[in-house]
Amino acid sequence: MSISRPAGSAPADADHSRVASRVLEELARRRMSRASLAAAAKLSLSTVEKILSGRRAMTLTTIVRLEDALQVRLREDPSSEKPPSIMTAGFAPDELGGYGRPAVAWLEGAYLTVRPSFSGSGAIYAYRTNISWNAERSVLTFREAERSDSDFTQFGDVAVPHQSGHIYLVTNRHGQHRLAIFGRPTITGELHGLLTTLQAGRGSQLTPVSMPIAMQPMNSQRQPEFGRIAVGNAAHAAYGALLRRTISDHFAQFVTF
Repeated sequence: MSISRPAGSAPADADHSRVASRVLEELARRRMSRASLAAAAKLSLSTVEKILSGRRAMTLTTIVRLEDALQVRLREDPSSEKPPSIMTAGFAPDELGGYGRPAVAWLEGAYLTVRPSFSGSGAIYAYRTNISWNAERSVLTFREAERSDSDFTQFGDVAVPHQSGHIYLVTNRHGQHRLAIFGRPTITGELHGLLTTLQAGRGSQLTPVSMPIAMQPMNSQRQPEFGRIAVGNAAHAAYGALLRRTISDHFAQFVTF
Protein backbone atom coordinates (compact mmCIF):
# COMPACT_ATOMS: atom_id res chain seq x y z
CA MET A 1 0.00 0.00 0.00
CA SER A 2 1.51 3.31 -1.07
CA ILE A 3 1.19 6.46 0.97
CA SER A 4 0.70 9.71 -0.92
CA ARG A 5 2.23 12.91 0.36
CA PRO A 6 -0.05 15.83 1.10
CA ALA A 7 0.24 18.97 -1.02
CA GLY A 8 3.05 21.21 0.14
CA SER A 9 5.01 18.41 1.81
CA ALA A 10 8.63 17.62 1.01
CA PRO A 11 9.35 15.07 -1.74
CA ALA A 12 11.27 11.89 -1.03
CA ASP A 13 15.05 12.17 -0.77
CA ALA A 14 15.54 10.66 -4.23
CA ASP A 15 13.11 13.17 -5.76
CA HIS A 16 14.75 16.00 -3.84
CA SER A 17 18.17 15.03 -5.18
CA ARG A 18 16.88 14.76 -8.75
CA VAL A 19 15.11 18.11 -8.62
CA ALA A 20 18.13 19.84 -7.07
CA SER A 21 20.40 18.36 -9.74
CA ARG A 22 18.01 19.54 -12.44
CA VAL A 23 17.96 23.07 -11.03
CA LEU A 24 21.77 23.17 -10.97
CA GLU A 25 21.81 21.92 -14.57
CA GLU A 26 19.43 24.68 -15.64
CA LEU A 27 21.50 27.33 -13.85
CA ALA A 28 24.63 26.14 -15.65
CA ARG A 29 22.85 26.04 -19.01
CA ARG A 30 21.59 29.60 -18.62
CA ARG A 31 24.75 30.82 -16.89
CA MET A 32 22.35 32.16 -14.29
CA SER A 33 23.39 32.98 -10.73
CA ARG A 34 21.68 31.54 -7.67
CA ALA A 35 20.89 35.10 -6.56
CA SER A 36 19.02 35.71 -9.82
CA LEU A 37 17.12 32.47 -9.41
CA ALA A 38 16.17 33.40 -5.85
CA ALA A 39 14.86 36.78 -7.02
CA ALA A 40 12.87 35.28 -9.89
CA ALA A 41 11.39 32.54 -7.65
CA LYS A 42 10.66 35.03 -4.83
CA LEU A 43 12.76 33.02 -2.40
CA SER A 44 15.60 34.15 -0.18
CA LEU A 45 19.11 33.38 -1.39
CA SER A 46 19.80 31.41 1.79
CA THR A 47 16.74 29.23 1.11
CA VAL A 48 17.93 28.46 -2.41
CA GLU A 49 21.44 27.67 -1.14
CA LYS A 50 20.11 25.28 1.52
CA ILE A 51 17.75 23.56 -0.94
CA LEU A 52 20.45 22.97 -3.53
CA SER A 53 22.90 21.67 -0.91
CA GLY A 54 20.30 19.31 0.58
CA ARG A 55 20.22 21.10 3.93
CA ARG A 56 16.55 22.06 3.64
CA ALA A 57 13.46 20.13 2.58
CA MET A 58 11.96 21.10 -0.76
CA THR A 59 8.20 21.60 -0.53
CA LEU A 60 5.82 21.40 -3.45
CA THR A 61 5.27 25.14 -3.18
CA THR A 62 8.99 25.75 -3.48
CA ILE A 63 9.27 23.45 -6.51
CA VAL A 64 6.41 25.27 -8.24
CA ARG A 65 8.15 28.60 -7.66
CA LEU A 66 11.38 27.22 -9.09
CA GLU A 67 9.50 25.85 -12.09
CA ASP A 68 7.93 29.25 -12.73
CA ALA A 69 11.30 30.97 -12.47
CA LEU A 70 13.06 28.52 -14.80
CA GLN A 71 10.07 27.86 -17.07
CA VAL A 72 10.61 24.08 -16.94
CA ARG A 73 8.86 21.15 -15.25
CA LEU A 74 11.04 19.83 -12.44
CA ARG A 75 8.67 17.02 -11.38
CA GLU A 76 8.79 15.15 -14.67
CA ASP A 77 11.38 12.99 -16.31
CA PRO A 78 13.89 15.45 -17.86
CA SER A 79 14.24 13.19 -20.91
CA SER A 80 10.61 13.87 -21.82
CA GLU A 81 11.09 17.62 -21.95
CA LYS A 82 12.28 19.75 -24.82
CA PRO A 83 15.56 21.56 -24.19
CA PRO A 84 14.66 24.89 -22.61
CA SER A 85 15.54 28.12 -24.34
CA ILE A 86 17.98 30.42 -22.58
CA MET A 87 15.93 33.34 -23.80
CA THR A 88 12.82 32.04 -22.01
CA ALA A 89 14.32 32.98 -18.68
CA GLY A 90 15.24 36.46 -19.94
CA PHE A 91 18.45 36.70 -17.90
CA ALA A 92 21.87 37.87 -19.01
CA PRO A 93 24.85 35.54 -18.42
CA ASP A 94 26.20 35.49 -14.88
CA GLU A 95 29.50 37.04 -16.00
CA LEU A 96 27.54 40.15 -17.03
CA GLY A 97 25.59 40.33 -13.79
CA GLY A 98 22.73 37.84 -14.35
CA TYR A 99 20.22 40.69 -14.72
CA GLY A 100 16.76 40.45 -16.23
CA ARG A 101 15.52 42.99 -18.74
CA PRO A 102 12.96 44.67 -16.41
CA ALA A 103 15.77 45.50 -13.97
CA VAL A 104 17.86 47.31 -16.60
CA ALA A 105 15.21 48.66 -18.98
CA TRP A 106 15.87 52.18 -17.68
CA LEU A 107 19.34 52.03 -19.28
CA GLU A 108 18.02 51.57 -22.80
CA GLY A 109 18.19 54.60 -25.06
CA ALA A 110 20.52 57.01 -26.83
CA TYR A 111 23.21 58.94 -24.95
CA LEU A 112 25.40 61.90 -25.81
CA THR A 113 28.88 60.65 -24.89
CA VAL A 114 31.82 62.96 -24.20
CA ARG A 115 35.47 62.35 -23.34
CA PRO A 116 38.73 64.28 -23.78
CA SER A 117 40.07 64.26 -27.33
CA PHE A 118 43.29 62.35 -27.93
CA SER A 119 44.48 65.38 -29.88
CA GLY A 120 44.83 67.41 -26.67
CA SER A 121 44.60 71.23 -26.60
CA GLY A 122 41.54 71.01 -24.34
CA ALA A 123 39.35 69.63 -27.11
CA ILE A 124 36.48 67.25 -26.35
CA TYR A 125 35.34 64.33 -28.47
CA ALA A 126 31.56 63.78 -28.65
CA TYR A 127 29.51 60.94 -30.15
CA ARG A 128 26.34 58.94 -29.54
CA THR A 129 26.07 55.66 -27.65
CA ASN A 130 22.99 53.50 -28.15
CA ILE A 131 22.10 50.93 -25.48
CA SER A 132 19.45 48.33 -26.36
CA TRP A 133 18.25 44.85 -25.43
CA ASN A 134 19.42 41.97 -27.63
CA ALA A 135 16.56 39.46 -27.37
CA GLU A 136 18.46 36.72 -29.20
CA ARG A 137 21.32 36.76 -26.68
CA SER A 138 19.25 38.02 -23.72
CA VAL A 139 21.67 40.82 -22.87
CA LEU A 140 22.03 44.59 -23.00
CA THR A 141 24.36 45.73 -25.77
CA PHE A 142 25.83 49.07 -26.77
CA ARG A 143 26.98 50.54 -30.06
CA GLU A 144 28.60 53.88 -30.78
CA ALA A 145 27.48 56.16 -33.61
CA GLU A 146 28.12 59.64 -35.01
CA ARG A 147 31.88 59.16 -34.68
CA SER A 148 33.99 61.21 -37.08
CA ASP A 149 36.57 58.38 -36.92
CA SER A 150 34.02 55.70 -37.81
CA ASP A 151 36.74 53.07 -38.28
CA PHE A 152 37.14 53.02 -34.49
CA THR A 153 33.44 52.68 -33.65
CA GLN A 154 33.04 50.43 -30.60
CA PHE A 155 30.29 47.98 -29.70
CA GLY A 156 29.86 45.24 -27.11
CA ASP A 157 27.97 44.07 -24.04
CA VAL A 158 26.76 45.86 -20.93
CA ALA A 159 27.48 44.34 -17.50
CA VAL A 160 25.38 45.42 -14.51
CA PRO A 161 26.47 43.42 -11.44
CA HIS A 162 24.26 44.04 -8.42
CA GLN A 163 27.20 43.80 -5.99
CA SER A 164 28.76 47.14 -6.95
CA GLY A 165 25.87 48.82 -8.71
CA HIS A 166 28.27 50.06 -11.39
CA ILE A 167 27.73 49.77 -15.12
CA TYR A 168 30.37 48.35 -17.44
CA LEU A 169 30.50 48.82 -21.22
CA VAL A 170 32.76 46.00 -22.38
CA THR A 171 34.36 45.61 -25.81
CA ASN A 172 36.19 42.34 -26.44
CA ARG A 173 37.54 41.84 -29.95
CA HIS A 174 39.72 38.74 -30.23
CA GLY A 175 40.97 39.28 -26.69
CA GLN A 176 41.60 43.02 -27.05
CA HIS A 177 39.52 44.82 -24.44
CA ARG A 178 38.16 48.32 -24.04
CA LEU A 179 36.30 49.14 -20.84
CA ALA A 180 34.16 52.02 -19.63
CA ILE A 181 33.04 51.92 -15.97
CA PHE A 182 30.19 54.18 -14.87
CA GLY A 183 28.85 54.89 -11.39
CA ARG A 184 25.21 55.09 -10.42
CA PRO A 185 23.23 57.57 -12.54
CA THR A 186 22.42 61.05 -11.31
CA ILE A 187 18.83 62.18 -10.79
CA THR A 188 18.84 63.46 -14.38
CA GLY A 189 20.11 60.13 -15.73
CA GLU A 190 23.71 61.17 -16.42
CA LEU A 191 26.41 58.50 -16.14
CA HIS A 192 29.97 59.40 -15.15
CA GLY A 193 33.03 57.20 -15.05
CA LEU A 194 36.38 56.18 -16.54
CA LEU A 195 37.29 54.90 -20.00
CA THR A 196 40.35 52.66 -20.41
CA THR A 197 41.46 52.01 -23.96
CA LEU A 198 44.46 52.15 -26.32
CA GLN A 199 45.72 55.34 -27.94
CA ALA A 200 47.25 55.02 -31.38
CA GLY A 201 50.71 56.60 -31.63
CA ARG A 202 53.31 56.70 -34.34
CA GLY A 203 53.37 53.77 -36.68
CA SER A 204 51.90 50.72 -34.93
CA GLN A 205 52.51 52.03 -31.40
CA LEU A 206 49.56 51.65 -29.01
CA THR A 207 49.57 53.12 -25.50
CA PRO A 208 47.09 52.28 -22.69
CA VAL A 209 45.25 55.41 -21.54
CA SER A 210 42.48 56.22 -19.05
CA MET A 211 40.29 59.33 -19.06
CA PRO A 212 37.01 60.64 -17.67
CA ILE A 213 33.90 59.88 -19.69
CA ALA A 214 30.28 60.96 -19.30
CA MET A 215 27.02 59.95 -20.94
CA GLN A 216 23.88 62.08 -20.93
CA PRO A 217 20.44 60.87 -22.12
CA MET A 218 19.70 62.57 -25.43
CA ASN A 219 16.77 64.95 -25.60
CA SER A 220 14.74 64.41 -28.76
CA GLN A 221 14.00 68.15 -28.81
CA ARG A 222 17.65 69.17 -29.13
CA GLN A 223 20.27 67.75 -31.50
CA PRO A 224 23.74 67.78 -29.87
CA GLU A 225 26.91 68.52 -31.76
CA PHE A 226 29.19 65.55 -32.43
CA GLY A 227 32.84 65.15 -33.39
CA ARG A 228 35.84 67.09 -32.15
CA ILE A 229 34.65 70.04 -30.06
CA ALA A 230 37.45 72.59 -29.90
CA VAL A 231 37.85 75.30 -27.27
CA GLY A 232 35.66 78.21 -28.34
CA ASN A 233 32.99 75.98 -29.85
CA ALA A 234 29.50 76.88 -28.57
CA ALA A 235 29.07 73.34 -27.14
CA HIS A 236 32.47 73.20 -25.43
CA ALA A 237 31.43 74.89 -22.17
CA ALA A 238 28.50 72.53 -21.52
CA TYR A 239 30.45 69.43 -22.54
CA GLY A 240 33.42 70.50 -20.42
CA ALA A 241 31.23 71.03 -17.35
CA LEU A 242 29.76 67.56 -17.82
CA LEU A 243 33.23 66.00 -17.95
CA ARG A 244 34.62 68.00 -15.01
CA ARG A 245 31.76 66.79 -12.83
CA THR A 246 33.06 63.24 -13.25
CA ILE A 247 36.11 64.06 -11.15
CA SER A 248 34.83 66.95 -9.00
CA ASP A 249 31.84 64.93 -7.76
CA HIS A 250 34.05 61.86 -7.14
CA PHE A 251 32.40 59.52 -9.63
CA ALA A 252 35.98 58.52 -10.48
CA GLN A 253 39.51 59.42 -9.48
CA PHE A 254 43.06 59.01 -10.69
CA VAL A 255 45.59 57.51 -8.26
CA THR A 256 49.27 58.38 -8.65
CA PHE A 257 52.39 58.00 -6.53
